[in-house]
Order: sequence, then structure tokens, then C-alpha cells
Amino acid sequence: VKVKIPFGNKYLDAIFSVPEKKPTYGVILTHGAGGDMNFPHLVSLASYLASHGVLCLRFTCKGLNVAYRTKAFKAVVEYLQLCDDYKLSGVFLAGRSMGSRAAASVIRQLSQGDDDDDGFIQGLVCLSYPLHRPKLQSKLRDEDLLLITCPVLFVSGSADEMCEKQLLEGVVSKMKAPKKIHWIDKANHGMAVKGRTADDVMGEVNAQVFSWLRENVQL
Repeated sequence: VKVKIPFGNKYLDAIFSVPEKKPTYGVILTHGAGGDMNFPHLVSLASYLASHGVLCLRFTCKGLNVAYRTKAFKAVVEYLQLCDDYKLSGVFLAGRSMGSRAAASVIRQLSQGDDDDDGFIQGLVCLSYPLHRPKLQSKLRDEDLLLITCPVLFVSGSADEMCEKQLLEGVVSKMKAPKKIHWIDKANHGMAVKGRTADDVMGEVNAQVFSWLRENVQL
């Protein structure tokens, strides 16, 4: 189901992947710095979740400014909360690469503000979280992660040039939130693995995300 979500004086393009039975929980999903909501990994995850009973709302927000992307993500969360078509008990925020930074930023802002949304946000899914720029491991983008308290799942490639394995494990060990990392063996930032098809890798990612959701809420 295609929708337009109001954002300031503009609209964000978004698509609902709707399960057959009435869903209790949803996932809001967005893309990285390149691409849009039709990025194959997002489409694959959205259809997998919907086929397993989880509503998925994915949206496009162009713009390479994390603060702008965060504002857009917040607008989508508010839209889904007030959406009469789907009365959800809670939602997980998810993003790929830069989208996961925006998702983390939204959760930190909402948990620190007065508008804490009665536990509407259940957790955070970070696909290929860009912990640092390539070859710039001294500057970590971990400030939001360290302040989050809801459950967090990281799915990253063990050969991701923007998320060195030991560095992410170090950050995760300092996080207050319940957290889990699933490493995709030999995958790079784009989740490509030599000798494996994209569908095969996405099958692993999708199954990990769903089983983690199920550990955190009754699906």
C-alpha cells in the first residue's frame, strides 16, 4: 500500500507491506545514503516480515544530513502512531547504514524528551551500522548508541570497511541497552559475500531480524 507521509511542507514516499492477519507490531525501515526505499535489501526484509505477521513501513528520505534524516524518521513514527488503519502495540525502528544512524538518533531523542511515547518504540535494528568512515577508525559514531536503553540488534558484515569488528564489539560492551550482534561472515558494507548470492545473504539477514523481534515481543 503506497502512502504519502506529511513532512513539513513536503511529503515522504512510503510503502506499507501488510500481513494477512491483523498485525500487533510493526517495523519502520529506511535506506542508507544512496538508494531509496526500493533498495533490494529493504524490499526483501519488508516482504519477509509481512509474510511472518509483522507490518513493515518503509520510506524514502533523500538527503545526506543525519539531522534532516532523523527529523523525517520522527515524522514517520508519529504518522504510524496516529494511523487509524493499523492500531499497533509497538514498533521497531530499522535502517540500513545511514538510515540506522537516523533511527538510533530518533530513539535517543524520544527517550530523552518529555514525549516518551508510552513504550511505543520497542527496539532498534541496525543493518550495516556505519560506525566510522572507511579508514577513519579514530572517530566513532557511537554517541547515540551509548545513550539508548531499548533492545538493539546489529547485523553487520565481518569485512565491513565502515564497521570494524573489534570496534563495534567494544562499543556494544559499553552500551546500557540489551544488545546483540549478528556477524555475516566475510560480508562487506553492502552485505556482499564472495561465493554467495545476494538472496542467500538476505535470507540469513531476514531470518536473524525476525527471530530477534520474536525474542523481544510476542509475535
